[in-house]
Amino acid sequence: MAAQDDNDEDINPITMILPDGHNDVGANSLSSIIQEGKQEQQKHFLPSINSTVVIRQLPSEGIGFQLWPAATTLVSLLDQYRCDVAGSTPLSPALSALSNGSNSRPLCILELGSGTGMVGIAAAITLGANVTVTDLPHVVPNLQFNADANASILAENGGTVYVAPLRWGHAEDVELIGREFDFILASDVVYHDHLFDPLLQTLRLLLSDGVGVRVAERKTGVCDGPFEKMEKGVGVFQEGEEAF
Repeated sequence: MAAQDDNDEDINPITMILPDGHNDVGANSLSSIIQEGKQEQQKHFLPSINSTVVIRQLPSEGIGFQLWPAATTLVSLLDQYRCDVAGSTPLSPALSALSNGSNSRPLCILELGSGTGMVGIAAAITLGANVTVTDLPHVVPNLQFNADANASILAENGGTVYVAPLRWGHAEDVELIGREFDFILASDVVYHDHLFDPLLQTLRLLLSDGVGVRVAERKTGVCDGPFEKMEKGVGVFQEGEEAF
């Protein structure tokens, strides 16, 4: 595990996006699931580009192989941002500021705990960004499968997706993927309290001046304790809007 920095002042603000359980943007007709034996095909239509992202889920393999509610919400917010860049989604201020200061180069985005890769792939497509999707080594093959399955739509929209293993708390993994990111995304990434400290260690290794972070988590009350712990560990969390 990487050594933990005691100086919390150096960590950038992180905005939490906490969709209410009864008002989930992702729970709409834009998504559909087709079951094929042990695997499921998740389709999500993106109105902003009039195209559909297709993701393979493998529920029997564990939680890292499934799409979770906050991820679908984040995909919908990315789609809304592309439809209306000047809009008022929780992503708009940070993404607009980054885009204005990027000198026309593509944004470089890192997704933590990517799972199926839906969020990272959607970010690459809707933002025309270079996105690195990451998860534990055993999840990487399915991530690569999903990136390859959406290669055409990525190319059409100027996006690229790189797949890499990243174990939280392991400094050597961070060194391999680098730290040159403009933005970090995560959704429904922690289901067990003992994973928060490694996540914080990885964020400390990754964050530098100007890097924005958005974490989408379903507001169910189950994770309130761990997120309070995470907030204290970072010291500068800002709660995102909840009315969507």
